[in-house]
Parts: sequence; structure tokens; C-alpha cells
Amino acid sequence: MPPETKLQIIPLGGLGEIGKNIMAVRYGEDILVIDCGLMFPEEEMLGIDIVIPDIQYLLENRELVRGILLTHGHEDHIGALPYVLKQINVPVFGTKLTLGLLEAKFREHVFSEEIKMVVINPRETVHIGCFSAEFIRVSHSVPDAVGIALHTPIGTVLHTGDFKVDYTPVDGEVIDLHRFARLGEQGVLVMLSDSTNVERPGYTLSERVVGATFDEVFGVSKERIIVATFASNVHRLQQAVYAAHRHRRKVAVAGRSMVNVVNIASELGYLDIPAGTLINLEEANRLPRSQVVLLTTGSQGEPMSALTRMALGDHRQVEILPGDTIIISATPIPGNEKLVSRIINHLYKHGATVIHERVSGTHVSGHSSAEELKLMLKLVQPKFFVPIHGEYRMLVKHAELAREMGVRPENVFVAENGNILEFTRKKGRIAGKVSSGRILVDGLGIGDVGNIVLRDRKQLGQDGILIVVVTIDPESRQVIAGPEIVSRGFVYVRESEELMEDARERVRTTLDGCTGRGVGEWSAIKSEVRDALGKFLYERTGRRPMILPIIMET
Repeated sequence: MPPETKLQIIPLGGLGEIGKNIMAVRYGEDILVIDCGLMFPEEEMLGIDIVIPDIQYLLENRELVRGILLTHGHEDHIGALPYVLKQINVPVFGTKLTLGLLEAKFREHVFSEEIKMVVINPRETVHIGCFSAEFIRVSHSVPDAVGIALHTPIGTVLHTGDFKVDYTPVDGEVIDLHRFARLGEQGVLVMLSDSTNVERPGYTLSERVVGATFDEVFGVSKERIIVATFASNVHRLQQAVYAAHRHRRKVAVAGRSMVNVVNIASELGYLDIPAGTLINLEEANRLPRSQVVLLTTGSQGEPMSALTRMALGDHRQVEILPGDTIIISATPIPGNEKLVSRIINHLYKHGATVIHERVSGTHVSGHSSAEELKLMLKLVQPKFFVPIHGEYRMLVKHAELAREMGVRPENVFVAENGNILEFTRKKGRIAGKVSSGRILVDGLGIGDVGNIVLRDRKQLGQDGILIVVVTIDPESRQVIAGPEIVSRGFVYVRESEELMEDARERVRTTLDGCTGRGVGEWSAIKSEVRDALGKFLYERTGRRPMILPIIMET
């Protein structure tokens, strides 16, 4: 009897980090990919726009990849698709709003081939290769979010996607707990579950809590109201629109991504805007401020966002005025706290009142807290459990939770990106590792900026640069001009003339010791100049600027 084919689950992103979620599931000669997201650059990634996953494993097995399944429309789950689909053109499966948001992203890219997108509905099953993919409705901070049950020849793999248990969602579409329970009764081989909020005890509040806060704030605010939130949080936008309508205010939208999402969500029927409520910014500026609500991007203090430009006085159409009420309806992503704090301070300087998450009920999470994660584990009762979507400590905490809920300790796997998780009907193990990592996108460059370039950027930012220019006679090998030293970001030359003259003298001394060397040795001469000058400057200033020697012939 031939050996049983093993099921492989290979996370290529999203483990040990927030964002960049992508998971490959392989059985035999078929590979399905779940989600394909980006993450925003960390503080030390100077100049980087976005970070996308390394898909070398998929490229090496491109003939086996059958499709990409999407759980929902957030950037950390769909943002890398325009880059990945240029390399692997396979069908993309997702709900109507998810694909609508994705299609808007595609307009900013050029594809050599048409991308096939397949709209699916919750409780629908599609057959792809040896897999049957079933989509299950979940609650999240964007409508049309789903979990995915992959039915394979040896058992079911359940991927929860990002979820929370909200019994009173804004759109009335409650998480399909019945289907999760039914899958648990039938038997789930492997469960992959969102770990983002595992460290929070209790339950995540319903999105409707924010609606009540909006009503309260809108009722007491006398002047213009500006609501900043994630553009994709359609439920939040819906509640702001309803609150504005109830308080007889008009709604205008600022920020390109916010405009795009409002247009897409309203066209597809996910955002209900009462007739006559939505106006443009020009009309809003002509109305009394007491009759206006602005919806804007910038809840994370992003440098180019609409709210940031308003706070800094750089927005062409909106000026923050005394009496304005600013609602920041989001929690700062780890690492963005300083940016958000800076914007809040600037808004206060303009005389505005700022209401934000730390001191109000203007935000609730879209992710399950500990008790909801326990509920999902109890309903599904998986044989094997793999925590996903979170920093490493979150994965560890979620693994502990699974053991508490009855999953056998040896069947719980805290994995890392690139691990090959291999399963049979009876056993599971980490069987190896594939290539994984981060691809940095800087402008039009994809992957051409790596650790060495980032190190150079960091050095330039910390200590600046010195350019040493010397002209040498090619025949006599004598210095006939220079050395000239150009400083940028190191010292102000006019106030450091003595230091610069001493530095030139050190370069002359070094070059004198190199007299007689041929053109082929100029790289060695440059290296000696760089070392000697670097040592001298560190002794005098305690700084290590980047030094670029340039040797020219007459």
C-alpha cells in the first residue's frame, strides 16, 4: 500500500509580525494560497514605502499554484497582490467587497495579462484542484470578511481569518458560529486562528458601541466635526454617516483612499448614504461649520494623510479652526504612537477639541479577545492547532490558550515564517523550512533595496557624508588639485574650518604615502584615504560619517 500523501501548510508571512499575511497550503501537486498582504515599514526602514512577502517558494512551484483565496479586504491581507500577480497569474477568489477594494488597487498597476477574479458568497464552496474551499461568514472591522475551510483528502484545514464575535454588527450579518460548530462536530484536522488580541482578557465590544459614542459627541459639538479612521472600516463610516444624518449635518470626504472606499462601498451596496447627505469639500466649505462632518484618513498620523496635512496647515481645502471637534477613531498601530501624538498636539494648537481612543469610546477592535478565541477553540475542537496573525509573544499566548482548551500539547505548533508544517491524519510536525522574508518596495523599485542600502541610509541619517575630491596627474601620479572636502549632514563647514583643514592635511599625508601607485591600485588608495580620514574624524568628533573618496585624472 503506497504511503499516504502528506498535507503541508507553509506560512510565508504573518507569523511573528503584524501584517504581510500569506499562507500556502499544499497537498500533492496542488497549492492554494490564502491571503497576500503587505505591512508598513518599521522605523528603521528609511525611505521604504511598503513591505511585501518573499514568494520564492511559490515561484519555484508556480505550475502547482491553483489560486489565491482572500479572507477580507484589509491591506495586510490583499495589499501585496498587485505585485505577486505580476509574477504568478492565477485566479483570485473573494467576496464582492473584497474584490471591489482589490480592483481599485489594480488601477494603479499595469498587468501584462488579465487577472481572473471570482466572486464567492459565505456558505459557498468552490472546487480547486484536490481542494474544496468553503467560505464562512465572520465579523471584522470590514464587511464581507470570511473564514475558510479547506476540505482536503486527509481532513479539513480551518483558517479563521481575522474575526471577532459581534452579536450586533452594524450590517446585521452575524458571524456564522453554527457552521464553525458543525465543522467541529464533523472533525477539523488543523485550525489556524487569528492571534492579534489574544493578550486582551474578556470580550471585544460590539461595533455599535462606537455608534452610540458618535451620537453623543455629535449631539454636543457646536462646530465642524472631523472623523479620522481607517478608510476600509466601512462599518465605522456607516455609523458616522447615520449620526451625521440624525443630527442634520452634511458629510464630505477627504483623502484619496477614503474617497475610493466610500465610492466602492456605496456602489456595491455596503454603505448606505441617505439622499442629499454626501457633498464635496467645496460645498462643505460654503456651509456653516455646525452643519458639516468630514470623514478623513490619517488616524495613524501618516505623514502624507489628509488629517496630518490639515494639522500642519498644508491641506489645500481644509483648515483646522478653533471649535472644531476631531474624533480619531482608531488605536495607534504599534510604532505609530509618536506620530499620532504629534498630530494630536498640532490639532490642539489650532484650538480644536480632540477625542481619541485612550479617553473615549470612539474605537473598538475588529479582533477577538481571549474569551472569544476560547469559544472558537471549543466549537471547532481541532486535532492540531497553529496560531497565526501576530507577533511571536501573541502566538505563544494563543498556543497556551489552545492547550488550556484541551488541544494536546504535542499537537500545538508555534511556527515561524517559512516553516513547513506537515500533517497526516494522525501526526503533525515541522518538517523543514523554505525561503521566506521581506521584499522592500521603494518607489518603483521592488526588492532592489536591501539591508546594505538601509544600513547606508541609517549611517547617512545619523552622521552624514563627506565627499573627498582629488585630481591626480596620470603620468607623474602627483596630486595637482585638492583635496576638496564636501560635507553634508556632518558639520557646517563655515563653522568648522579648522577641522576641515586638518582633515585635508590628513588626506594629503595619506596620498603622499601612496605616490607612485598605478591606476589599477586606485581602489586601494581610496580605501586608505577612507580609513585614515575616518579614524581622524572619529578621534576629533566621535562620529563616523560616510566617506566617499573621488579620484580624477587631468
